[in-house]
Amino acid sequence: MSELTRQAVRIRPDIAAMAAYTPTSSLEMFGERLGLAPCEIVKLDANENPYGPAPSALAALAVIEDVNIYPDPTSSKLRALLSEYVGVDAGHILVGAGADELITRTLELFIEPGDAIVNCPPSFGMYPFDAALAHARVIDVPRRADFSLDVDGIEAAVREHAPKLLFLCSPNNPDGSLIPPDVLDRLLALPVVVVLDEAYIEFSGVESAAPRVPQLENLIVLRTFSKWAGLAGLRVGYGIFPLDLMAHLWKIKQPYNLNVAADLAARASLLDVPELLGNVALLIEERERLARALADVPFLQPYPSRSNFILCRVTGMEAADLRAALEQRGILVRYYNSRGLSDHIRISVGLPEQTDRLLAALRDIGEGA
Repeated sequence: MSELTRQAVRIRPDIAAMAAYTPTSSLEMFGERLGLAPCEIVKLDANENPYGPAPSALAALAVIEDVNIYPDPTSSKLRALLSEYVGVDAGHILVGAGADELITRTLELFIEPGDAIVNCPPSFGMYPFDAALAHARVIDVPRRADFSLDVDGIEAAVREHAPKLLFLCSPNNPDGSLIPPDVLDRLLALPVVVVLDEAYIEFSGVESAAPRVPQLENLIVLRTFSKWAGLAGLRVGYGIFPLDLMAHLWKIKQPYNLNVAADLAARASLLDVPELLGNVALLIEERERLARALADVPFLQPYPSRSNFILCRVTGMEAADLRAALEQRGILVRYYNSRGLSDHIRISVGLPEQTDRLLAALRDIGEGA
């Protein structure tokens, strides 16, 4: 390659230097690697809903038509149904290909190169990942040992760095803790836009902050169909934004960002909410059973969770080794090789029979330790 060509194809230095985000893989790929059929694998690493979509969503997908025609660029029918579900006028709602897309659009709306955002790790890794792509400075205010927010630290960071955005997750991923209402009120009093990710709110037992958005200028709430509605593979998310932001968001949204299949399945899901919330109730019940059982495992210290997963500190062995031992038994859990989480695993709540198999594997590993 000539020097001239080298100069022409040179990529951004910050991207060349950045670490890659490590997502989970598919059942098919895991099966090939482990020599197992997908049905033999217990996948508890990505907080997916093991009960899957509503029957009505599957029925809608089975008779899908007009896939040769572009989808409705405004997702108007879906937004009307979301308005009823969330209790906010449809004019506040923007739909995206997963909540991830709404994170990107929000950053695009606010961030100029060099602007700052506040991140509170450990939390969802896409906040700093997408912020870096938007040329934002990421100001980390780490959570305390119990994963609660360092509110004094956040206030100090806002005073010092004048960030455009503060990213929060409640229930927080990866530990499942909630932001208390008084803490959220204190943060909303700061001169910063609060982006509140409620991907797991249906599992929490508390009310969403979404109905507050119309009364506030600096609150954005992000939600998803991936978890409670079992549509992770179709990528359907939505955001509730102040009205004065919506006109500008429509300008920068990709025209046909939500595909026809995702739109149909999401609409069908919102017509079958009792069925889906019944599955949520089953997962909450199973979460509590799993938490009690994990507390009796000598080498695990589970944290309280209000989501569909449980974070555990691993003691007496390396967390990476425990993850590998479970994987060899066909059980997948999430391991974080990152600051503050290197000795932790996160376990998604599965079906009762998946919990039984996990617990048997943990007993087997403990006996062999």
